[in-house]
Amino acid sequence: MSRIESFKRALEEKRAVKIIAGIDNFNAESVKKVVTAASNSGASAVDICANPDIVAMVRTMTDLPIFVSSIEPEELAHAVALGADAIELGNFDALYKKGISFDAAHVLTLAKRTRELCPETFFSVTIPGELEISEQISLAHELESIGVDLIQTEGHFSNEAPSNGVRGLVERAELTISNTIELSRNIELPIMTATGINPTTAALAFAAGASAIGCGSCVNKLDSEISMIAVSRSLVEIAERNAHKVVELV
Repeated sequence: MSRIESFKRALEEKRAVKIIAGIDNFNAESVKKVVTAASNSGASAVDICANPDIVAMVRTMTDLPIFVSSIEPEELAHAVALGADAIELGNFDALYKKGISFDAAHVLTLAKRTRELCPETFFSVTIPGELEISEQISLAHELESIGVDLIQTEGHFSNEAPSNGVRGLVERAELTISNTIELSRNIELPIMTATGINPTTAALAFAAGASAIGCGSCVNKLDSEISMIAVSRSLVEIAERNAHKVVELV
């Protein structure tokens, strides 16, 4: 089974876990730690930036499917040539910090160009979380029509300090989970829930209709590889439990 086929199977079984190093994480040592954690925890895929040196390095490190994230179609096409298994248009959170925003028309234009350059590559697109839900649904249908394989949801970027404890964790994930609920009711494409997804909120994402979770800061902001592996394994265990529940319901 090819790397991307193994990811597709995890999607079908609603247990896919993508560990995200970060669209703006160009620190080789940091990326190595995230990839090592993903590889040693049984994660379904790892997501990295489109930097050619990072892509080439990670390809030598792991047999996991590699997603590469960028908002530049040409960068995504180059990453495929270097060995990326899948491309992600988005993971916009890091870009919001720079004052960059995206409307539905902009995302669709970028997606069409990316699909032209990479007609056969597994293709995921993040839908901006702050669009009205009707716009998100309409955009998702447009993306499906051009051959996108996976929709990734997100929440919103905020500079405000979160609430303490579990409340803060749930607040961070609230919007992306609600977006997942609405999209899962209205589109056929599988959905990956991202932004604020961690061991506390992962089960909520699957319950909302996600086939996959994208987990970044709960792993890549940790100080040690041991901690990264432990959190990644916890996420995988939650996903596996969800898969068992789905089988039982069938």
